[in-house]
Amino acid sequence: MRQRNAPFGRTLCAMVTPFTPAGTLDVDGAARLATRLVAGGCDGLVLNGTTGESPTTIDTEKRELIAAVRCAVGPAVPLVAGVGTADTRHTVELTLAAEKAGADAALVVTPYYSRPHQAAVEAHFRRVADASGLPLMLYDIPGRTGTRIAPATMIRLAAHPRVVAVKDCSYDFLGTQKVLAETELAYYAGCDEHILPLYAVGAAGCVSTVANAVPAEVAGILAAFDAGDTALAAELQSRVMPLIEAMMASDLPGTVTTKALLNALNLPAGPVRPPLLAATPETTKELLALYEAGVPVRGPGRAS
Repeated sequence: MRQRNAPFGRTLCAMVTPFTPAGTLDVDGAARLATRLVAGGCDGLVLNGTTGESPTTIDTEKRELIAAVRCAVGPAVPLVAGVGTADTRHTVELTLAAEKAGADAALVVTPYYSRPHQAAVEAHFRRVADASGLPLMLYDIPGRTGTRIAPATMIRLAAHPRVVAVKDCSYDFLGTQKVLAETELAYYAGCDEHILPLYAVGAAGCVSTVANAVPAEVAGILAAFDAGDTALAAELQSRVMPLIEAMMASDLPGTVTTKALLNALNLPAGPVRPPLLAATPETTKELLALYEAGVPVRGPGRAS
């Protein structure tokens, strides 16, 4: 197998942003959670993304989170900072701030709500890429933004020296394979149910929400595939699927279910911010039962 292009490692976690009971940024909790995730098998962390509640954190909190996690995990762990907004100018400002705070790369989502045409989407990403020295991971998630990054647009953007990776939540497996075949872009599965399928056709790895709770299990799927044991990789993916379905395919956002489970495990998470609402006690109980049923004794258990 040819060497994979994986500029930020193989297993990345889309980390939640821990808050205190009062709803303020929990810097110490973020540092503890980041340290646990890296120790559990994550090669890198994505901060201030969808799971990190970026729409409801202010710019100073985003900078503080990056700085705190960088201090906690050291210089060797790649940190990809979410900087995407609906405003190109604001996105550029956040990119420059993330670079100054210690991020290694920027996660840039398609501008949302205004639904720009592909020429405008491309111009947006080029302007952000030209603004700093950070490499970009493009975030293709049309289900949230209303606009996808078309494969042809992605292929053109791949020629830019700082456009290096994609977080793929497009649910367009054919389009993804076309871009993989024609570019050197490092694709990361952004949907946990696609971790193994996308890796099997040449992706770099994953940006996993479920890894907040089970980092070793997510890392194990890709490690088994790399070792040539595809049957074990499939078994491990299947083993974590009930938790993936409960956390990512219910009527609740992944941030809500992830924080509910982390809180139940006594791990740093805290409340979600409005307009999100906390999971019910019944949902939390179901998540905890699935976690305990699927995680082996050697895996990450309850922690303080």
